[in-house]
Amino acid sequence: MSEPTPFSIEIPQARLDTIHQRVEAYQFHPAPVDDNWQYGMKTSVLADIREHWLHSYDWRAAERDLNRFAHFKADVNGFELHFVHVVGEAEGKRPLLITHGWPGSIYEFWQAIEPLAFPSRFGGKAEDAFDLVIPSLPGYGFSQKPSKPLGQRATARLFNALMRDVLGYETYLAQGGDWGALVTGWLGFDHGVDKNGGCKAMHLNMIGLRPNPATPQNDAETRWIQQTQATTQAEGAYLMEQATKPQTLALALMDSPVGQAAWILEKFHGWSDLENGDLFSIYTRDQLLTNIMIYLVNDAFATSVWYYNALFLEGGASLPEGQRVEIPTGFANFPGEALYPASPRSWCERAYNIVHWTDLEKGGHFAAMEQPELYVQDVRNWARSVGA
Repeated sequence: MSEPTPFSIEIPQARLDTIHQRVEAYQFHPAPVDDNWQYGMKTSVLADIREHWLHSYDWRAAERDLNRFAHFKADVNGFELHFVHVVGEAEGKRPLLITHGWPGSIYEFWQAIEPLAFPSRFGGKAEDAFDLVIPSLPGYGFSQKPSKPLGQRATARLFNALMRDVLGYETYLAQGGDWGALVTGWLGFDHGVDKNGGCKAMHLNMIGLRPNPATPQNDAETRWIQQTQATTQAEGAYLMEQATKPQTLALALMDSPVGQAAWILEKFHGWSDLENGDLFSIYTRDQLLTNIMIYLVNDAFATSVWYYNALFLEGGASLPEGQRVEIPTGFANFPGEALYPASPRSWCERAYNIVHWTDLEKGGHFAAMEQPELYVQDVRNWARSVGA
């Protein structure tokens, strides 16, 4: 273990110049005349993004925005983790660990950080404040790259050690969606609070771990399984490639910033709750590019997709037979979650001790980035409901 070392994002100009040159050199190829996302990434939208990237986007401005909050690195059980640590109005007394997923990053939470840490600045109550710890997953962002795929349960061990042994939080809360939902689930299962401390409650915006046996027990669960099978058929090709042949994909895209952008942006379009299918109805071009650039400036695309293979190397997302996560769990059901729509509560309660459930009116897979106000409010309400 090591003491946290302050870290500032300062990407060498030569690296930025190389990315710019490759974006500029990208050659577009013919698109179908009826190209409107039904074939994957919409070519005209990618061309729009590229144009903005080349002539309007300012990484140095994004860097200044990213450096508004305190970044650190620390050796955690021999692995260097990067994380943002914001000690808010809670003054060290109410730590909340937030975990991102793929193809996201710590930047997903940028609009939620200040309202969560300093609620009184936004019309809220100081007693609702959290200390925030937002790590980059192993192999993502500014964290160390593993030498081979490292999965979600192993990540939970690292994050628990970060919270307790490095940062000195005896107990803490945890929140996550996408991969963050699985990491948070394993935190609750393997590192749930006991007499020595640990994770005492958690909040999810995607259900990650599944009950064992994972068989439907009522009509609603049967319909949901049929729905998820259809969703997997429509949206799951990326998952199978990243889970079974991640290095092939990495080698195909690592040298192409525009190619990586296409792979990532198509998911932001398909998984977000958009107005009339318009990607820019929810996100700005700068937001989308900053998230992409966090992958590019760190050469992190390859190790990020390894994370899918690691899921199966660890044994999948099923809990041990007949067991569930017993710490109090909250769930925010954002209706535009297209990748993994919410299961019936009965299914969830076989995997988690559900004590808080909210059906939101809008928002999708990237909840904190799409609807930061709704996300923040539900996290606050959940924490109150569990007495944290």
